[in-house]
Amino acid sequence: MTQLYTKNGRPLQKSGCELYSRSGTHVGQIRGDTVFGTDGSYAGTIVGDRVVYRSTHSARISSPSTRAGRAGSGRANAAGSAIWGEEPDFPD
Repeated sequence: MTQLYTKNGRPLQKSGCELYSRSGTHVGQIRGDTVFGTDGSYAGTIVGDRVVYRSTHSARISSPSTRAGRAGSGRANAAGSAIWGEEPDFPD
């Protein structure tokens, strides 16, 4: 599971337990199948190779995290998915 995408197919960069947007902006930390934003709030759930926002999981919290950005990615978008949930609010 090294390649992750948002529900609508935007590529994400995974490095260990850290998650970055296509542009290299740190968007969160992965704990199990859950992504927590930089402020520690729930940001999404990993389902297969997709990250989707599920409001029923939004009560989950973690500690805040900050990481330096990384180089952007030139990876193309994937097709959107009909999986249950919403597009997470990540920068592109």
